[in-house]
Amino acid sequence: MRLNNQVAIVTGVSHPGQIGFALADAFAREGARLTISARSAERVQARAQEMQAKGAKVLAVPADLTSEEGAHSLIARTLETYGRVDILVNLAGGLTQVQPSAELPLAAWNAELNNNLLSAFLCTRAVWPVMRRQGYGKILNFTRAGGVQSSGANMVAYNCAKAGIDALTLTFAKEGKQAGIFVNALAPGLVDTESNLEAMKPTPEELAAEWVSKDQVIKAALFLVTPDSNGVTGAILPVVGIGIQHP
Repeated sequence: MRLNNQVAIVTGVSHPGQIGFALADAFAREGARLTISARSAERVQARAQEMQAKGAKVLAVPADLTSEEGAHSLIARTLETYGRVDILVNLAGGLTQVQPSAELPLAAWNAELNNNLLSAFLCTRAVWPVMRRQGYGKILNFTRAGGVQSSGANMVAYNCAKAGIDALTLTFAKEGKQAGIFVNALAPGLVDTESNLEAMKPTPEELAAEWVSKDQVIKAALFLVTPDSNGVTGAILPVVGIGIQHP
């Protein structure tokens, strides 16, 4: 087991068909002791119970990670339960605001940046002194394939948040290098989550040509959070796959 006795925090674990739950479940199979978090207490508790039923050790922490209090509570409760934090995966967020940029209300702009960028900053900042004391830690952020050049129309706040994630990853990687803290990001293309499939309704041909499977993302994530990637920091790893074969 590649994560045996490692303590991992995964944020954004809410719905069963999303990448957060798939990733947390994979970590548990690799032996990690887990903390999972989402805003909804009902949903995060349900995901924890599903994993616990399969023998995983999982702590559910409902929290608003766009607040300092929520981020610090997540780290503090993990330390109280397990005594250390080896891995932080910042997955909270997502695309929720799609409309012409010049018509985007300020509240919607703030919400999209807070959910995607501020949450990652606050959680990283909260876990940083813990990992420095340990002399070791892995932080994995999620951005998107193509970087700024892939910015699409009508989602300006999300585009800016993901550009910020790229900068956050590189900056913390430079600051953590001498402390044994490795900070990287995955940049997947379109992933076959339930919400993406429902919203976009791709054809089998589109899936085969353009989409990435959750399994492909999980394999790349496992590389970046295990000792196999020690020495790799500041990387933004594209995961574009070779398409998905669905019947």
